[in-house]
Amino acid sequence: MGVEIKETRVPDAEFEEMKRFVFEYLSASVEKEDEGGRMRWYPWHSAEYRHNHILNVVDLAEKIARKEGADVDVTRVAALFHDVAKLEADQELHAEAGARVAREYLESRGEYPESFVDQVCRAVEYHSYQGDLRDLSLETQCLIEADLLDKVGANGTALMLLRMGYEARTHMESDEMVERVLERGFDAASRVRSDTAESIAHQRLKRVRWFREWLEDEIAGMGSER
Repeated sequence: MGVEIKETRVPDAEFEEMKRFVFEYLSASVEKEDEGGRMRWYPWHSAEYRHNHILNVVDLAEKIARKEGADVDVTRVAALFHDVAKLEADQELHAEAGARVAREYLESRGEYPESFVDQVCRAVEYHSYQGDLRDLSLETQCLIEADLLDKVGANGTALMLLRMGYEARTHMESDEMVERVLERGFDAASRVRSDTAESIAHQRLKRVRWFREWLEDEIAGMGSER
């Protein structure tokens, strides 16, 4: 499909400043743990992991948006703020809380059109939407697809195996954990709607299948019941 080229409203220098703000906000949320913050002991609930996840989602969302003809600036800024409140708000409320943080930040700059701020905040607020993604704006769809895809593939597998250590599991159970990544990947593939996201999903699922096959080849007894 044809892609409309639009002049960027968010220069790279300003986007880097936004990244610093988001990381500092996440770090401050962790420091508030004793005051009721949501920091948990798994490393992926740290400010460092959450920020890394956010940057992964930014990269994926921008890639999808460029190929699908979405507004790239709206998409990448929304992706940057989508989990900014993840460590301080309840899971069910973090999207709405993140939208408020994004609005306060963007409006404090005084240089972004109201329509741009509204689009970004709407995407952040609806990024946990569980219905048909075609019900949403293309920018919100790109964000949700990117958020889903970061949890599958090689990255998702590495995180699941890391979780094994924290749950005192042995490597003999790794096929079960990899199977969870596959299940999550199949779910993501069933939910995404854009051609670009579907292609990424299938590529990442293929990598996980290969890894599971290597495990079954090298660890005695693994996969014997399949």
